[in-house]
Amino acid sequence: MNIILMYESGLTNECKTLPFLNRRLMRNLLKKFGGIINTCQILVGLSILLLGTLVYLIDRPPHNTYFVFKSFKNISLYDTLPNIFGSIGNNLPSFIHVFSFILITGGFLSCQKRGCLIVCAFWFLAEIFFELGQKFNSLILKTIPNWFLGVPLLENTKNYFVRGTFDYFDILAIAIGTITAYLVLLITYKKK
Repeated sequence: MNIILMYESGLTNECKTLPFLNRRLMRNLLKKFGGIINTCQILVGLSILLLGTLVYLIDRPPHNTYFVFKSFKNISLYDTLPNIFGSIGNNLPSFIHVFSFILITGGFLSCQKRGCLIVCAFWFLAEIFFELGQKFNSLILKTIPNWFLGVPLLENTKNYFVRGTFDYFDILAIAIGTITAYLVLLITYKKK
């Protein structure tokens, strides 16, 4: 990919292609943003999140999972492969969600210990809110606006709270995921 540089010289505008500029520009961008974001944390978070989709693809019926049910092709492996996660598959998504979201957020913010604690607390509380919302769904359902029904992803909000089940083991998985993510953030922290 070449970058075209336009500049004015005298009475005419000239365009010159500088093939070396794109490499130098990319190198400078990586240096600049490589110091700001922690790519290791982001990649670990995304990898675990991607791995977590296997729970939904293999162990859950397709009509119970929004992104599987709404996919254009049948991507479910529910009846094709045996249940590989067993009973831990019931609570594994709660661990994976909080763990991955903390690492991805922490990686983009590239924060120090206090910032990591704030990120962890935010995602812990968000996940707990959604879990408790499944138990006390009558309160939540009153606040969900009707216009959510026409918006992809948001259209499933009511179903999440109506069909979802509160589980104390999910609370435990969220707590373990938060603590584990905090430890991984500290281990993979890079000094600026």
